Amino acid sequence: MQYLEAFDWSRTPLGPKHAWPQALRTTHDIMMSSGFAMCAAWGPDRTFLYNPAYASFLGARHPAALGRPMDQVWPEIWSDIEPFITRAMAGEAVKLDNLHLAMTRNGYVEDTYWTCSYSPLRDGDDVVGFLNIAYETTQSLAAQERDRVNDERVRLALSAGAIIGTWFWDLPTGRFTIDEPFARSFGVDPALGHEGLTLEQIIQSVHPDDGDGLTAAIDEAITRGGSYAHQYRVQRRDGKYYWIEANGRVDHAPDGSASLFSGVLIDVDERRAVEAERDRAIIALRTLNDELEQRVSDRTAELFKTEEALRQAQKMEAVGQLTGGLAHDFNNLLAGISGSLELMEMRLAQGRTADVARYMAAAQGAAKRAAALTHRLLAFSRRQTLDPKPTNVTRLVAGMAELIRRTVGPSVELEVKSEDGLWPALVDASQLENALLNLCINARDAMPNGGRITIATTNTDMDRDAARAHDLPEGRYLSLCVTDTGTGMSPEIIEKVFEPFFTTKPIGMGTGLGLSMIYGFAKQSGGQVRIQSVVGEGTTVCIHLPQHDAEDSEDLPREIRLLSRAEQSEIVLVVDDEPTVRLLVTDVLEELGYTVIEAADSLEGLRILDSDMRIDLLISDVGLPGGMNGRQMADAARRSRPDLKVLFITGYAENAALGDGLLDHGMAVITKPFPVDLLATRVREMVSQ
Repeated sequence: MQYLEAFDWSRTPLGPKHAWPQALRTTHDIMMSSGFAMCAAWGPDRTFLYNPAYASFLGARHPAALGRPMDQVWPEIWSDIEPFITRAMAGEAVKLDNLHLAMTRNGYVEDTYWTCSYSPLRDGDDVVGFLNIAYETTQSLAAQERDRVNDERVRLALSAGAIIGTWFWDLPTGRFTIDEPFARSFGVDPALGHEGLTLEQIIQSVHPDDGDGLTAAIDEAITRGGSYAHQYRVQRRDGKYYWIEANGRVDHAPDGSASLFSGVLIDVDERRAVEAERDRAIIALRTLNDELEQRVSDRTAELFKTEEALRQAQKMEAVGQLTGGLAHDFNNLLAGISGSLELMEMRLAQGRTADVARYMAAAQGAAKRAAALTHRLLAFSRRQTLDPKPTNVTRLVAGMAELIRRTVGPSVELEVKSEDGLWPALVDASQLENALLNLCINARDAMPNGGRITIATTNTDMDRDAARAHDLPEGRYLSLCVTDTGTGMSPEIIEKVFEPFFTTKPIGMGTGLGLSMIYGFAKQSGGQVRIQSVVGEGTTVCIHLPQHDAEDSEDLPREIRLLSRAEQSEIVLVVDDEPTVRLLVTDVLEELGYTVIEAADSLEGLRILDSDMRIDLLISDVGLPGGMNGRQMADAARRSRPDLKVLFITGYAENAALGDGLLDHGMAVITKPFPVDLLATRVREMVSQ
């Protein structure tokens, strides 16, 4: 009230209160002195004002609503009430009963009902506003609805014969009268029921566990008034307890005091029994469902265990095949190497040096084949050390075309197709060349009577469905495909072609590692390999590699023949735990004029690197004993020697230790076994940088 009286109206279109028209001041005074909820709107802006009784209707909108345009105060119901306001502004008095309005007064939508009037307000002969007198009927309508529902329940119970008694309780006198069915239900003398009983006498037969709840429900109904419904158990003449529902109504006198509490008793024992049976059935069903879920879970765990055992058996079978194939091939190669070395030793002891070169060539050839076999095996397992660079695959294929033609022979026609604007790929170019050559050789072998090989490079934009079909992430890929017109493969063969040592060639004609190497290389490069083949019609093998945005590198081939010698007696630290490798590297470098310091593990190597000794180049194996691998040792040394140049030598399987091919500036890698001339050239390049 104080806020409404003290409100500064000069901030509104109505202006200061002392300047108001007499009609507006009179309307305002009437509103403020009335106990009925009133609001008004005045002027062309329909400026809103209201009294204290109306403020409670506004909820959280009070007091901000004061002095604002009315359509801004009630925007959500404006379309509902504007027609009545328009009629009032036209001079018509409008009265409404139980008008439904969906209002937002406290942050949420409420269904409300109103009995109200809209009356025109005049200043002289002109209608300049309206007065709204409102009474909210939401609660009374809700009570009427509850009474209607209860009345309907009683009507249904009567029609179904479920009512077993009635009562009338005169609350001022406390006299409780009941009919004969009620008396029989409670085991009360019907004569006493007509004369009148006390509530205490009535509830003596109520189940002890239900007494407090019944008393609380009765007290609540008397205080509130209106409808009443409560279920509880009573003891009948046979001594058994039965469920009943008391359904009634409390009427209040004009002064607001409770006057009459009347109602009926409804037998709900059978219904409760049905509900109890239903609840038991639900519990039993839930128990059964839980047991079923447990059995399914146990069965699933058993299946997983069986599948794991099967996978382990398959893994062991694959390991057996792998080790068996490796043992066979490496024993052959080792026999060639060791036999050649023994014969060289015998001929040198005999002074017969003429045959030494032949045996040496045989040993070197066997060693190179062993290196190639290891290379393929590690490519299959995706653990080879790659040197990925942005590569123009069209240029790569064009550069290999003549070599492929010579390799496949004159009976096979070679066709090369390349799409314009081909995307580059980030890939180890030499490994991609090996993969392409392997695919062309396989294609040639599938066409014993000649045929045609087509090498195609295309851009492939894979959407979600295509990427899922290829087991790849969605995106852009460069595709290199080799197609032949050969014998083709059955679906059963296609399922096995990527397995190590699986081959369809005759014994002695292949290792069975070619396609598995290509598969491993593609996966390690972030891509995929897919095969399509029809028996008698030919085969297509596609390597899909992710698009790379950078320009391709222009590495030019080098002729590595003359060994590059040291220029200024550079000092090289060689760290390798394999004495034979350390001996080889040391002898080669000392022969070329380098000063070599040796270390057998990372601990000794780091001790030397932490000293003041001049070191022009560190050559280190990746896998080292001593608590650090080669990369970790080099990184530790670079804290005090930031410009230290490092050449890693690796046996292919240590790519993870190198950071998956991510080498820092001033670092390089070569793989074992390596040609002596390559080692010399790489060392010269690095110390000269």
